[in-house]
Amino acid sequence: MELLKDYIRKYGNVPNDNVLKVDAFLNHQIDAKLMMELAKDFKEHFKDKKITKIMTIETSGIAPCVFLGYLLDVPVVFMKKNSSAILDENFYHTTVHSFTKNIDYDLILSKKYINEDDHVIFIDDFMANGEACLGALRIIEEAKANVSGIGIVIEKSFQNGRKLVEEKGFDIYSQARIKSLKQGTITFVEE
Repeated sequence: MELLKDYIRKYGNVPNDNVLKVDAFLNHQIDAKLMMELAKDFKEHFKDKKITKIMTIETSGIAPCVFLGYLLDVPVVFMKKNSSAILDENFYHTTVHSFTKNIDYDLILSKKYINEDDHVIFIDDFMANGEACLGALRIIEEAKANVSGIGIVIEKSFQNGRKLVEEKGFDIYSQARIKSLKQGTITFVEE
């Protein structure tokens, strides 16, 4: 998606060869017009899929998902990252590892918001090593819901996330695929 690539070129910050910061429009400050354009692009890509819910992980995936939920007229459900004292049989739960923050964290989803009749599009802001996506997919599969598609705003293609998710049999649509961040230069995968 060229518009997203333009935003990444203009506002992206590369502190090292593995990290792309997009705080100016997605991860701290949100550009609402861009979020609507991202949602329109996801809607077009997934137009032939049956979708009853859009799912993401808090926090940065919520903004594009809300706009997509509005366009598709379906609920948006987000998995929480914090453990809870009320964690019981009414919640799905899995643990994932964040390579960026070098911590393990819990993904939690109330069983009230997903069931076997759901056809889910999972959307996330970033894909790097695939841990968050695979964790979310574990919860969706445990609920016996159907995965209609996976959408990623920004994929760091030089890391192994896409490969790991595709090995599980899932297709991924990424709006911008980063080939390299070496020496502070953002290079995109040309498709």
